[in-house]
Amino acid sequence: MGKFVIKTTDAGSHFNLLATNGQVIGTSEKYKSETSCKEGIESVRRCCVGGVEDQTVEGYEKVKHPKFEIFEDKGGKFRFRLKARNGEIILASQGYKTKDTCLNGIESVKKNAPESPVVKEEE
Repeated sequence: MGKFVIKTTDAGSHFNLLATNGQVIGTSEKYKSETSCKEGIESVRRCCVGGVEDQTVEGYEKVKHPKFEIFEDKGGKFRFRLKARNGEIILASQGYKTKDTCLNGIESVKKNAPESPVVKEEE
């Protein structure tokens, strides 16, 4: 099982969702407080059941929120972002070399997010 790791600095808090092997699956935005960061984690838990909108395909089918969006960045890597019911991005991935590995990242979020414990990184 993976885990959510919260890191707090003077600038605010953010979290990473880690897979069982310790790899970062996704990263949150910066939150003003640790409390709002924890609310962001709960939003990921609720929204990770969403569908997948593959924006790399011409004429792709729009999917309702919550959803994962797959896109290709300027460097040619595939990325995903998880959007909440209100359309806000709540989790963003690293760049992947192939669409298949990006899809595996989405599956890893769906597998790990619902039950993963939340820990605070010690400074």
